[in-house]
Amino acid sequence: MFALSNLIIMAARLVEIFMQILCFLIILRAVMSWVSPDPFHPLVQFLNRATDPVLAPFRKFMPPLGPIDISPAIAVILIYSIQKYFLVPTLMELAMRMR
Repeated sequence: MFALSNLIIMAARLVEIFMQILCFLIILRAVMSWVSPDPFHPLVQFLNRATDPVLAPFRKFMPPLGPIDISPAIAVILIYSIQKYFLVPTLMELAMRMR
């Protein structure tokens, strides 16, 4: 059982790293939007492709606040909360109980 427990711990750590990278990319996209970068630049296209699936549901249900887009802030808060207080701790607890 300890092998499965270690596998779950590894999965929890990978999920944590993935969510941290996703938050970083969303913040980077928000900061880059302030300077109106070239939409054909490869970095801008990568950020758009990587973060659009996460930000699209927030933009769909949030009313626009003029030129200000708060969907990145809401997404980062939600991702961070799920990561720190639900998903990773739950996986870690499950792994510890399996030992």
